[in-house]
Amino acid sequence: MSRIALVSGGTRGIGAEISRELKAAGRTVVANYAGNDAAAQAFREETGISVYKFDVANFEACRDAIERIHAEVGKIEIVVNNAGITRDSPMNRLSREMWDAVVDTNLGGCFNLCRLVWDDMRAAKFGRIVNIGSMNGQAGQYGQVNYAAAKSGIHGFTKALAQEGARYGITVNAVAPGYVDTEMVRAVPEDVLQKIIARIPMGRLGHADDIARGVTFLTSDEADFITGSTLSINGGQHMY
Repeated sequence: MSRIALVSGGTRGIGAEISRELKAAGRTVVANYAGNDAAAQAFREETGISVYKFDVANFEACRDAIERIHAEVGKIEIVVNNAGITRDSPMNRLSREMWDAVVDTNLGGCFNLCRLVWDDMRAAKFGRIVNIGSMNGQAGQYGQVNYAAAKSGIHGFTKALAQEGARYGITVNAVAPGYVDTEMVRAVPEDVLQKIIARIPMGRLGHADDIARGVTFLTSDEADFITGSTLSINGGQHMY
């Protein structure tokens, strides 16, 4: 029976490609989404992947959803913490609400899902957790104090949790994407986009499948001796 993988933020952008890649690798994938019902249903119809709507920042909502997934699909053996939001602003205009929203979703959501599957993974002596960090969590970025702090927290979270999981056969790793060709990146002005690309040694934006292949490898049996690591996929823009 194929292993069951939960991908948060798994119906759009990089998350959707991760979901597709994991399914192609033989996993039974369930994808979380936060609010875009039309996009989620279109994704489900296209891929056949089950979708579950809940807020990863809300612990009770996560617990209810995991219980539903367990009842309807089975025990979760792989978690990809991909869900994330931005509320960009320089510090002089950054509100507490903007800070809380980003930290609660990007970092708090990572805790919520890991905590709720952890006991089952320990009992099964198997688990794969991949947390999606960011190059901007490694290097920082103007106007993203909240986002950079949350993503940097993910990298520390990954290393600490990996130490707890190792004796139980649970690997915990992170992937840190650079600039990826998504709707959000393509929406920036063309002159800004060209400046971004000029700073990437490989001379192009990343593709969603670049990230998805890295995630898929880290969830595989072949990666069972890799834990506490961060795989940077950024075209050489930041070597960390």
